[in-house]
Amino acid sequence: MKRPFSNNPARPTSPESSPPCSPHIFPHDDDDKEMLQVQRGSDELLSQTGAVSNGSVMSPAPNHADNNNDAKKVKLDTKNPGAPSRVIHIRNIPNEVTEAEIVHLGIPFGKVTNVLVLKGKNQAFLEMSDEVCATTMVNYFTNCTAQLRGRAVYVQFSNHKELKTDQTHSNANPSAQAALQAAQALVNQTDTQGGPNTVLRVIVEHMIYPVTLDVLYQIFSRVGKVLKIVTFTKNNTFQALIQYPDVVTAQAAKMTLDGQNIYNACCTLRIEYSKLSNLNVKYNNDKSRDYTNPNLPTGDPALDSALAIGGMPFTGMPLAGVTPTAAALGAAGIRLPGQPSPNCVLLVSNLNEEMVTPDALFTLFGVYGDVQRVKILFNKKDNALVQMSEPHQTQLAISHLDKMKTWGKQIRVTLSKHQTVQLPKEGQPDAGLTKDYSNSPLHRFKKPGSKNYQNIYPPSATLHLSNIPPTVDEEQIKEAFTHAGASVKAFKFFPKDRKMALIQLGSVEEAIAALIKMHNFQLSDSSHLRVSFSKSTI
Repeated sequence: MKRPFSNNPARPTSPESSPPCSPHIFPHDDDDKEMLQVQRGSDELLSQTGAVSNGSVMSPAPNHADNNNDAKKVKLDTKNPGAPSRVIHIRNIPNEVTEAEIVHLGIPFGKVTNVLVLKGKNQAFLEMSDEVCATTMVNYFTNCTAQLRGRAVYVQFSNHKELKTDQTHSNANPSAQAALQAAQALVNQTDTQGGPNTVLRVIVEHMIYPVTLDVLYQIFSRVGKVLKIVTFTKNNTFQALIQYPDVVTAQAAKMTLDGQNIYNACCTLRIEYSKLSNLNVKYNNDKSRDYTNPNLPTGDPALDSALAIGGMPFTGMPLAGVTPTAAALGAAGIRLPGQPSPNCVLLVSNLNEEMVTPDALFTLFGVYGDVQRVKILFNKKDNALVQMSEPHQTQLAISHLDKMKTWGKQIRVTLSKHQTVQLPKEGQPDAGLTKDYSNSPLHRFKKPGSKNYQNIYPPSATLHLSNIPPTVDEEQIKEAFTHAGASVKAFKFFPKDRKMALIQLGSVEEAIAALIKMHNFQLSDSSHLRVSFSKSTI
């Protein structure tokens, strides 16, 4: 199962599942005061809590019995409970959270001057440059839920007005020092390159699996309200412009999501500020969306007419369980409230009854995932169920094979309502229409993180051939494809590796049929041909 934000990020979770973040419904700084009830010197405080970050140690206001030790430790001066302070108390942090992640929570609101993480207490303190910055931060997280690594954290004013750093401990925690220095560098960079705005430019690198507008909306709306999204492809890279209602939310999204992976080791988000200050969205469809104006046309005259007759605007929220968003997020391990478990079964319709077989569907759909079972419906043989091994593979198959002309007919590929493909009971007649491939040696993606994921392309007239033995020449391969019914237009061995070649056929439909027939074709006693679609041409 592919999981989103595998780079140890703060994984977005559903806002509905998170508790409210208003500090008014939590005991105000009670744990703060409890932590600071230190009765001995600073050495014992360290041994009890391990609470040192950036050389800061927490302590109460000095008392006479402990006056000598107070000179050696860092003080946190107290003030009236509930009053604004530039020190912010953050509760319920994950055990593994870093100082850098705590600092990043505060960066969008102003300069961060100190940080203290109490990992044993699941709490932290963040000191801002002034009370105005701290007040902005607390007010912001009163209206939304702050999150670290998928856990809701609670942001409120501390009872203390500053973190005083003792030189004795100034180098006690290098990671805290590094986090503060990085934050300052980021602020300086913003000063020289121009301030951020409400529009982010998002580039998806290493996009092995499909990333849709709806997937981006689900991810970026975890940080705050998304107003508009426009997606496009530039330099063969999928990109998007995402607009938030305010600069603070945009900054928070950039800090939280930049550099994170949507899926394991791929689909990496690279986020920068756009030069645009506002997005002009003309259509609400799968490429662009204005969430503030659901009445925009889709740009498809037929669909717009149907929506006008029905009196329904395009909201971009299709039926539950059949959306690319549900499939992709389900594959990623994100569960939306009320969302059923992700489905691995595809319904393939409008098939050519004379040509379709379970093996043919296994080979074709096997280009995009490991097919577990195939069932051609007994009473409707132009329909079949194809069960993949993982939900994201169903989305790959849908995005690449739906509406593709195969055996003279335009097939349709959608998610099925079935969760699994049932095998026939023993003794039940099936006429060979159901087959189990769970133990097939021909699965392309058995190894986790298989490199084959990096070579997935839509059907094309050019096929990539591999595993060619040295005893087989160009003419033999061309003859084999011609015998399979394909018209060969061009052929080329890879210059540095004669085990691989490209073969160009007369059409995409021909290439689909040829892949079905020629994948695993025996070229010699010990070699079977491997065939996939290519992004190249000859």
